[in-house]
Amino acid sequence: MTSSSLWQPFTLGRVELPHRLALAPMTRNRANPDGTPGPLVAEYYGQRASLGLTITEGTQPSDDGQGYLNTPGIYTPAHIEGWRDVANAVHAGGGALFVQLMHAGRIAHPDNTPHHRQPVAPSAISADQDMFTPTGLQKTPVPRELSVSDIQATIADFRHAAASAIAAGADGVEIHGANGYLLHQFLSPNANHRIDQYGGSVENRSRFVVEVAQAVAEEIGADRVGIRLSPGMPLGGLDEGDIESVRAQYRQLVGELAKLNLAYLHVHHVGDDELLRWFREVWPTAVLVVRYGRTREQIADDIDADLADLAPLGRFALANPDIVERLRTDASLNELDPTTLYTGGETGYTDYPALAHA
Repeated sequence: MTSSSLWQPFTLGRVELPHRLALAPMTRNRANPDGTPGPLVAEYYGQRASLGLTITEGTQPSDDGQGYLNTPGIYTPAHIEGWRDVANAVHAGGGALFVQLMHAGRIAHPDNTPHHRQPVAPSAISADQDMFTPTGLQKTPVPRELSVSDIQATIADFRHAAASAIAAGADGVEIHGANGYLLHQFLSPNANHRIDQYGGSVENRSRFVVEVAQAVAEEIGADRVGIRLSPGMPLGGLDEGDIESVRAQYRQLVGELAKLNLAYLHVHHVGDDELLRWFREVWPTAVLVVRYGRTREQIADDIDADLADLAPLGRFALANPDIVERLRTDASLNELDPTTLYTGGETGYTDYPALAHA
């Protein structure tokens, strides 16, 4: 039986949510080659609008920001038009749409981007990761180190992308500061060897993340902005050091971000409950927590423990467009087909059956 705490309404920034579930951001590689989300993307998100807060897949703010094939962008007029259809579909289903702004940084390959240029990063250090490209698996190359003027231009890209998301009818944006991508790379000592104001101390490594959040909040309003962090997560070749190093970095960062009064903090949690409790104490608004491997019975655990306000769902929601109804009625769940996560087309994307058709 699902915990009753999941069914309480909640106010998140400017939006009223019917319950405590949400759609977690998940890359699906179904955008058009130019980064425009097409009708299939609108159908996918519209199917899941009953989740209330819909956080989209990572969406690049610029040509430089793209890492993978067929990921969406939110920086051209065509992108805005495509996302408008997504926003309309989600709103028609009673949901709220937050577009996740994701700059992949060094987790990229020139063959996957519109301009085919070398990826960018805090420092010229390869992630040494395998990357799918049009010609098959290739290693991520050594990136170009961003200059200070490049960093300012990238912050401006985030600002423009946030404004574009609102122009498309989205209710807000989530800044992706997690999972091994550009903002996370600035936070990680093994990816950031800079000796200027953006590297070295925990304060300097936090600076880029804080400046992005400040710019986006200034552009569209802090109550329309969330941020996702994943303290200590070793994705994308990152190593943030021992537990005390991670705590020092994220206490400083979250302490600074808390001053901005953003709509929410979204924690991709990998196990340091002491740090999570500290976030909960200092963060002034909503906290979202997602963990790997939760069972159906564990979805509400962090809410019940007063560590979180909302529980974003990933794979459960991916395979069950009507996951909210299934949880409410204690119905059976569709099984996820992992072979179709990134393959393109409707198979494993929009063709999972709802209860009425199962």
